[in-house]
Amino acid sequence: MAFTLNVTDALVWGLLLVLPASFYLQGYFFAQPDSPFSSPEPSPQPEEKKSEEKSVMQAEKTDLAPPKDDPFTLDQLKEFDGSDPSKPIYVCIKGTVFDVSHKHDTYGPGKAYNLFAGKDASKALGKSSLKPEDAVPDYSDLPENEMKVLNDWHSFFTYIIPRTFVELSTDLFFFCLRLA
Repeated sequence: MAFTLNVTDALVWGLLLVLPASFYLQGYFFAQPDSPFSSPEPSPQPEEKKSEEKSVMQAEKTDLAPPKDDPFTLDQLKEFDGSDPSKPIYVCIKGTVFDVSHKHDTYGPGKAYNLFAGKDASKALGKSSLKPEDAVPDYSDLPENEMKVLNDWHSFFTYIIPRTFVELSTDLFFFCLRLA
């Protein structure tokens, strides 16, 4: 079966291809500023409006407690899991303890990330896991991609959370040194 193209079919196909292209090119080369084919120029914003815009970043904390140097063990860290409303909530990542009390709606009892509260759950953070068996401080067996995730979480908490503590370790047990 041979394909034949008569003159009428050729004109129809030609118009279907040429008309949209010509409208596009006409708009591109000959558009006036108020033409629907022209892209609107962004209007300059006054400097006053820029200062009125709200920032998505949290305000810097200025009411931080002074540094403390009294160490505590991982067993003592369990007391800061949010179950006692009179105590702060701490999360430990790679040996650094962070005060997340201001995020009670996230780390408090029964909340999504309460698994991380009151313990060093570095391995679970690296694995992006919410399993209780992964919430342990030993992250030495994490593969490279999960170590990157863990390091990213540690960096994020280091720059966002207002108080940090450094955990010192020995062969027998862990100590946490408050450096708020």
